Amino acid sequence: MSKDLLFEIGLEEVPARFMRGAIEQLQERVVKWLDASRISYGEVNAYATPRRLAVLIQGVAEKQEDVEEEVKGPSRKIALDESGNWSKAALGFARSQGVDPEQFTFKELGGVEYIYATKSSKGVETSSVIGEGLLSVLHAMTFPKFMRWASYDFKFVRPIRWIVALFGSEVIELEVAGVQSGNVTRGHRFLGKDTVISSASSYVETLRSEHVIVDIAEREQMIVSQIEALAAEKNWSIGIKEDLLEEVLFLVETPTVLFGTFDSSFLNIPQDVLITSMREHQRYFPVLDSEGQLLPYFVTVRNGGADSLEVIAKGNEKVLRARLSDAKFFYEEDQKLEIKDALSKLETIVFQEELGTVGDKVRRIRKIADALAAKLQVSNAVAESVSRAADICKFDLVTLMVGEFPELQGVMGEDYARKAKEKEDVAKAVFEHYQPRFAGDQSPASLIGAIVSAADKMDTIVGCFSINIIPTGSQDPYALRRQAAGIVQIMLDHQLPLTLSDVFGVALEVHAQMNLLKRADEEVRKDLQDFFGLRVKKLLSETVRYDVVDAVISSGFDDISAIVPKGEALMAAVQTGDAFKTTVESFNRVGNLAAKASNASVHPELFVEEGERQLHEAWSKTTEEYNQALSKNATAEALAIASAWKEAITIFFDSVMVMSEDEAIRANRLALLATIDRDLKQFADFSKLVW
Repeated sequence: MSKDLLFEIGLEEVPARFMRGAIEQLQERVVKWLDASRISYGEVNAYATPRRLAVLIQGVAEKQEDVEEEVKGPSRKIALDESGNWSKAALGFARSQGVDPEQFTFKELGGVEYIYATKSSKGVETSSVIGEGLLSVLHAMTFPKFMRWASYDFKFVRPIRWIVALFGSEVIELEVAGVQSGNVTRGHRFLGKDTVISSASSYVETLRSEHVIVDIAEREQMIVSQIEALAAEKNWSIGIKEDLLEEVLFLVETPTVLFGTFDSSFLNIPQDVLITSMREHQRYFPVLDSEGQLLPYFVTVRNGGADSLEVIAKGNEKVLRARLSDAKFFYEEDQKLEIKDALSKLETIVFQEELGTVGDKVRRIRKIADALAAKLQVSNAVAESVSRAADICKFDLVTLMVGEFPELQGVMGEDYARKAKEKEDVAKAVFEHYQPRFAGDQSPASLIGAIVSAADKMDTIVGCFSINIIPTGSQDPYALRRQAAGIVQIMLDHQLPLTLSDVFGVALEVHAQMNLLKRADEEVRKDLQDFFGLRVKKLLSETVRYDVVDAVISSGFDDISAIVPKGEALMAAVQTGDAFKTTVESFNRVGNLAAKASNASVHPELFVEEGERQLHEAWSKTTEEYNQALSKNATAEALAIASAWKEAITIFFDSVMVMSEDEAIRANRLALLATIDRDLKQFADFSKLVW
């Protein structure tokens, strides 16, 4: 027999950002407890609103499963003394397992006899243990922030106001922080009332009758469908940003979508400012036309029904008007600030105690960007724009608008730079130098933006590494992993003819000139190489198999532009199956013996067998073509050329005794293999492939 289990924790309103993790954790902990307690169950559903976390589990067994367990003890030699009686070790084992020594059995394992104790545990009624189990779940839960209330030592994400714990229709007795469990839940704060849950299975529908939609997916679908219906009715495009939808989802129990308007004069402010103000301060969805231009409307979600929506809209419009008036004031005041004055203020903002101010950082960005531009041999006009963009890339950090909305850094810089009559490519680069801002974001579109962005990110990474701030585990306060991934993405997207060593070298030289290196240059370079290697590996892992990643990474990843096409070409070859497998096996035979070579100098005049002549000829005829293909990243072509050596390699091993007794001939044959292996490893270490 089985019953449904309901466990609802009623709370004061929980911040939306905590809700998803909290409900997933509650579900996971309850399920783990059931598993550990040998209580079988069926479908598991988790529910959450701003005021409750709940788990409903169907088909929970009314009784624990019986269990019989066999535990291995000491060997017979240790378990019995010289007289054949149980030793202290055996008696101690019996006590620890709660069994009588006479119940021991002997079994052989690996040629040695051991004693075994058989433990039987009779399952008890679920109702007798479930209260204690749910209580342990509550006490074990963790949150980013805790609260204590009244005089209780117990802490939770927010104060607990009620608990519903039902096994079928039976109340599970437990008490937490003065709150006794029962079968009474609370409906919508304004539209509903306290109500009795007659049985666990009636939970969802009982709360629905009290204007609470506890199903998270259902509530989300209601919000999205209402927004889509409004957009279709008004011929609008309503931007549903995922993180905003997630937040709104956990702010309401009964969602009703409505719209309001604002004065069109505010549209003179940059669109990004208005959208950010609406989203971040008011949790509104912006309304756009078919061209993606902002319209003087907003969409919000009410926690309640459809009554008096006009009144609700007017109230929201009044609040938004104040917010947008603030934004307009900030915007107008910022334009009175000249760029040169903004730059001087950067000297008062500390970037990092050991690395100086933001003004110091800007000077390093300029030097690194100029050096990268020189290595790329850009035109004078581009070099000039790179220098100017680097000089002013951080000026908007001191503006009122960025102070209010830090996420608008770069956005405001571009707008203010354009209004200050900076060149268009410079203004654009001020925005672009922050890109990519996150995984999946696009790289800077312009070369100027790409150079300044790489310089900014590399300065931060080298600066932190030089003072021993290196990410460990989840600790990465300066987002160095993201910035390293951004540099890799920029180099790939723009196919910059630079190696990682070039970029490292430029940044290290600038930091050395400014006496900022607190560690040896070589030590920092090694750490940078390892750090970027992991970023490249992660990038490759998104598209190719793990062993293919290992194979191409082993050939070196300094040239970022080559690594991705290598991985793609090798993955395509591996997927052809056995045909390529035999080719790889021949490459690996070459590599195994190449390791024995003392030098790589080949002397054709020492060839004795036809097989070694054929192999040398097959390789020497196409090695230049192979290397040219690699140099222009024609990796599929390079791999095809190398694969064509397979036949000659097979003939060589079938007809030639590599380890000849003649020392000179043996050394020459090994040198031939080493030379070929060196070329193959320019592409990949094929021995890393797993079949």
